[in-house]
Amino acid sequence: MRTTRRETLWQLSAAAQAAAVRAGEVTAVELVDSHLERIAEVNPRVNAVTQLFADRAREDAAATDRARAAGEALGPLAGVPFTVKETTPVEGVPTTFGSPRFRDHVAAADAPPVARLRAAGAVPIGHANMPTLVLAGMHTRSELYGDTLNPWDAGRTPGGSSGGDAVAVATGMAPLGLGNDSGGSVRVPAQFCGVAALKPTPGRFPADRRVFGPDDPGPASQLLVTDGPLARTVADLRLAYEALAGPDPRDPWTVPVPVYGEPLAGPLKVAVVADPGGHGVHPSIATAVAVAAGALADAGYDVREVADVPRLDETLAAYTGITLAEFAPSWPAVRGLLGPGGDRYIGMVMADAVPATGAEVMRLMGAWLGIRRSWAEFLDAYPLLLGPVFTEPPVEPGLESRDRAGRDRVASAMRLCTATSFAGLPAVAVPTGTADGLPTGVQLVGRPFREDLCLAAAAEVEARVVARMGLLTPVTPVVPGAPAGP
Repeated sequence: MRTTRRETLWQLSAAAQAAAVRAGEVTAVELVDSHLERIAEVNPRVNAVTQLFADRAREDAAATDRARAAGEALGPLAGVPFTVKETTPVEGVPTTFGSPRFRDHVAAADAPPVARLRAAGAVPIGHANMPTLVLAGMHTRSELYGDTLNPWDAGRTPGGSSGGDAVAVATGMAPLGLGNDSGGSVRVPAQFCGVAALKPTPGRFPADRRVFGPDDPGPASQLLVTDGPLARTVADLRLAYEALAGPDPRDPWTVPVPVYGEPLAGPLKVAVVADPGGHGVHPSIATAVAVAAGALADAGYDVREVADVPRLDETLAAYTGITLAEFAPSWPAVRGLLGPGGDRYIGMVMADAVPATGAEVMRLMGAWLGIRRSWAEFLDAYPLLLGPVFTEPPVEPGLESRDRAGRDRVASAMRLCTATSFAGLPAVAVPTGTADGLPTGVQLVGRPFREDLCLAAAAEVEARVVARMGLLTPVTPVVPGAPAGP
């Protein structure tokens, strides 16, 4: 393997990998092979990559090498491997959603975000695990593929629902992962695995959510679910962000907003809330928020602790009401696809759900607009919010499905993720260090379509964490050597 770098190729950032391919220091095939070797070494221990695209990835890499030999310009992610969550179609391979029912559900075309990353030169290397149908809980366990293990501690969940991608990125099986997030599904696994993640504004990245047929989903699925990248560095998140952003006719919600907005007069105000809603926060998470606040103050931001975020409890209730109103009619059919015990997480909510009337749905839609207005006013005063991703350290696998107390505890811990998703806001999760051998992190939330401000602030936090202790990942899993399959 030709490289002048001391590190092996899979250890490099996505930016460094692409630069090496463009400069001819390594071939794209060598880069893919390095990651395939890492997957062969690590994946049996953590069970994150579900479907490996080895031959296809080598073919794509060889095409990149031929393009370079012909003098063609290569993209910003030339040759960089990435994983894709099992929800997201990759042409020619099944999109299983982790369910045996869809093991033969072969995608006719790439989903728009996969196509965008390919256009930038990146190479899909495999699908990654998730909770069955994204409904079986926060822990990454699917009926089809089994449990994914947290590489830091097998007794803690890697989070979800994009946990497979977070583990793949954290362990060096790929420098980028493509997940999605409707209430924390890229941010929570990022915190639990020690990597960074971006949840964009709805409408920033194109998507086609007609995954089960020709019909589009309802408004909650249209407006809450956003595709988002995971990476080991904020700079790599930025590369993925630039590649993914922009309108697409397949998604009428996308809008032609500039990738980088107008500079704001400084110093930029940052609101800090360590315990949203006053429902409690673990000391290690409060410390993580304080570390990030100190880093931003050191970087010249105007950092101010504020009493709370807008209308938190009302927001959580409205989120639940809207999503249940849309989902309840399909629950009897979906329940049977979740496998033994896979229905417990949603079932505990559905047991208390009252069918929504048309009038109630209209009331909830009005409340949704009012909540978004309250957040817009808050962010007009404070362009950035710093707060926790999950108000506890990584919890044990399946806590949210064990009983109502466990489910309520997990729902409370991710409350800021849920609220900011409902408000339609972008957010970047960034590591802040470790506590008791587990990674810690925070999120930076911004105004709609100001992902650039979130990324810039996250980069300042990261720079000071790296200066103090280095990058947390890639890590070699601290888990048993046996496969973690079903």
